[in-house]
Amino acid sequence: MKSFYLTDAGKVRTHNEDSVIILKNAKDEYLLAVADGMGGHSAGEVASSIAISYLAKHFTQTFLNLSKVEAVNWLRESVNEINSLIFSHEKTHPESTGMGTTLVVALYTKDYILFGNIGDSSGFVMKDHALHKVTHDHTLVNLLLSAGELTEEEAKDHPKKNVLMKALGANDPIDIDIFDCDLEIESIMLCSDGLTNMLEEEQIEKVLTSDLEIEDKIIKLIRKSNNRGGTDNISVAYLSKEEEGDE
Repeated sequence: MKSFYLTDAGKVRTHNEDSVIILKNAKDEYLLAVADGMGGHSAGEVASSIAISYLAKHFTQTFLNLSKVEAVNWLRESVNEINSLIFSHEKTHPESTGMGTTLVVALYTKDYILFGNIGDSSGFVMKDHALHKVTHDHTLVNLLLSAGELTEEEAKDHPKKNVLMKALGANDPIDIDIFDCDLEIESIMLCSDGLTNMLEEEQIEKVLTSDLEIEDKIIKLIRKSNNRGGTDNISVAYLSKEEEGDE
């Protein structure tokens, strides 16, 4: 297995409100997570950091040889705890009122792969050298698209495309969408919308199927996003089944 993650402020934002992590435990089980904070004035940065820090600690301490059902419960309990932590922080730090964060998570084990998401950060897999989106965005535009009130073309440049219907710190109670994924995949990619708003899925797929090392693939995706405007923070977490030395 090979893994790499990177986050970048982009070309427009003055600071980075994204947080990202990849962790591996003693059983070669992996946690990947990307959180895109909201709230400005560093509040979004705090919210995304709370989410990723809690997941990292909780994974390290409690995730080992869990069954699929146990892992689903682990994800649900984790996001409820993160939500509580964000609301508690707001109560003691009035300046951070209104902060929140998206969250996309992947759990990779020898027996199952699970994705979870809240908001509009995305989870993808590469299978048969093609990119497939696993998660569904919790946005107003996606809701209208699903209801048939917008076309794909209208959705692309809709003025309210960034309006979220669900986020940690914004909804209480909160529930995470969980997706059970085929084990026969080549790689997993999580990203914030700073990537998907700048690049089409075909452009992302072209980079991920290239002969570059995985670090260079992720660097190239971020560079291409910045070249197209870099209007938001850009974060990518990538896990490949390649063995060391393979390409």
